[in-house]
Amino acid sequence: ILVQELNVNPDWLDTGRGEMFNAQPDFTAFMRRTDNTIPLQSVPLYSIEGTAGLVPLFADNASNKPINYIHIPNLPKCDGAIYVAGDSMYPLLKSGDIVLYKEIHDVANEIFWGEMYLLGIDMSGEEYVTVKYIQKSEIPGCVKLVSQNKHHQDKDIELSKIKALALVKASIRINSMN
Repeated sequence: ILVQELNVNPDWLDTGRGEMFNAQPDFTAFMRRTDNTIPLQSVPLYSIEGTAGLVPLFADNASNKPINYIHIPNLPKCDGAIYVAGDSMYPLLKSGDIVLYKEIHDVANEIFWGEMYLLGIDMSGEEYVTVKYIQKSEIPGCVKLVSQNKHHQDKDIELSKIKALALVKASIRINSMN
């Protein structure tokens, strides 16, 4: 709360060194952004393997313990972050990248067509978790899921099959030489 609401320097809180408050951010790089940013926030990083999917994670977020927190300045408000699995959004996202998201509660009315979303989809009683662009479908009652990777075909799914939805606000890729 101190870091997010009062702009207190997290290093100062941990060690007592440095300035008590973060410097006011330079927003010149974000002048064309349409969403508001927060100078610094602690975004919880979750393991969806531990929660068995997005539906339980979103339904009972308060009881799910994050595996860590991500601190990045000047991001739009994010509800959480998870690791990406699969290659459907490659090269934009690859397996192991982290996506930071904002939950969408009114699936039928709050979709921004063409944006990237984290989805929990009911597939024969099992939850399928994926990241896709959502576009309008020509089939009534459906949406079109589109991959960045051209080896994955577009898929029309019924809107009612989407059980959890979150707008992807940012992504993180860690390049390491192991």
